[in-house]
Amino acid sequence: MKRLMITAAVLAAALRLTASAQVDGQVIYGSDDRIDLYQTENTKLRSMADSTVALVNASSVKAEGAVAKLDVDPYGPGMGLCKDEPFYEQVTAAFCSGSLIAPDIIMTAGHCITSDSSCANTKFVFGFSVKEKGKMPTSVPTSEVYGCKKLLGRDQVNDGADWALIKLDRPVTGHAPLKLSKGAIANKTPIVVIGHPAGLPTKIAGGAEVRDNSKNGYFIANLDTYGGNSGSAVFNARTGLVEGILVRGETDYVYRGSCRVSNVCTNEGCRGEDVTKIDVVNEKLPGLQHQDRVAGLDGTFASLLMSVSAEAKP
Repeated sequence: MKRLMITAAVLAAALRLTASAQVDGQVIYGSDDRIDLYQTENTKLRSMADSTVALVNASSVKAEGAVAKLDVDPYGPGMGLCKDEPFYEQVTAAFCSGSLIAPDIIMTAGHCITSDSSCANTKFVFGFSVKEKGKMPTSVPTSEVYGCKKLLGRDQVNDGADWALIKLDRPVTGHAPLKLSKGAIANKTPIVVIGHPAGLPTKIAGGAEVRDNSKNGYFIANLDTYGGNSGSAVFNARTGLVEGILVRGETDYVYRGSCRVSNVCTNEGCRGEDVTKIDVVNEKLPGLQHQDRVAGLDGTFASLLMSVSAEAKP
């Protein structure tokens, strides 16, 4: 799901500036707007990235005491990419992305977690990122790996909203839940996406904006995203609030001779990337959390609570 939305002016600016970034105001990244965690000193961006997770197949995570080893694959050779493709030498592990929105709740795309079974077979891994140049993450502390306790709810409409909420096996420690926006986001608003494009370690990508907010359940943006970014939180670059979930987009790669490179479009070209509007989740979250709390109560008390709630309705 991808294209690098780069105009000549944006590229020239990127070459003149460093890879540091600012959340309120403009966001400055590298030549294709994606950077690794170590490439920014911006505390707000680093905090936002700290609350995002990699969705990894449970069979690819091997806990050995205090360390959980990840089965990683080479990115460039594994994807048949040309050697000058950005991040060619890095590794991949994630199949989707997600974000922490409550102490024990992860938000992602509905097509990433399709059933209780797929949820049970997924690990939610914090800290899969490049924190030091050239040092690939092939393991994380075991404490950074969480399992699925319950799929709270999901929806997947091919031309609409696509979301899922997962209750983890325990509350998350060391990471703060992200704050969700309230209300619609306007066209032209600058936005940032943080996740795992093509399964890579955490990437922060700005230099994008909302192109069309008129769609039902989602908006269209010119984000630099790929498969693997599905489920990524999309942030308002001015406020740092979550505005949506990256769910669909353009073809990722095209052939250049015998190898592949990222598909390149202008800022207004191609189909754009689809982002589920956060108000869809805001509408569902209170009810899902209430149901979950009731389900966890003692049976007699839960039944009494439900009957009282029913009697209270007009």
